[in-house]
Amino acid sequence: MGKMIRVGMADMNVCTAPDAITTLGLGSCVGIVLYDKSTKIAGMAHVMLPDSTQIRCNENVAKFADTGIDALIEMLAKMGVPKSRLVAKIAGGAQMFAMSSENSLLCVGKRNVEATKEKLRSLNIRIVAEDTGDSYGRTIEFYPETGELLIKRVGKEPKVI
Repeated sequence: MGKMIRVGMADMNVCTAPDAITTLGLGSCVGIVLYDKSTKIAGMAHVMLPDSTQIRCNENVAKFADTGIDALIEMLAKMGVPKSRLVAKIAGGAQMFAMSSENSLLCVGKRNVEATKEKLRSLNIRIVAEDTGDSYGRTIEFYPETGELLIKRVGKEPKVI
């Protein structure tokens, strides 16, 4: 077993097996794993918001689904992984607070998941597994050696996808 590489909020990183990669505290945020099973190289982004064009101070590309995914693909390309070999697993996007209205601006988790899926679809990157939505937080760990994404769910049993 290698080391566990941590990805913070509005952050991203890459790893190669036998190392693994993790991010803590996904609420409405989405954890996006892109990986190439043939080289066992993976990248993870912890995105907080769906769209960088809607925010003025948006210099942190990892904060947004639209720019974070592009930057993660770039990081993986520098490690020799072509976009054509990438597949994705995603988790998070919860609705963490009860709301009395369906104001879509307040449904950040749902919007993060939709933006992530749309961006990956536009790049022809297939989502092979997901655990999104609902109303609980998640911590995720990805193991490039096996391709398994371990999801530790608040108040629920862990799950592997």
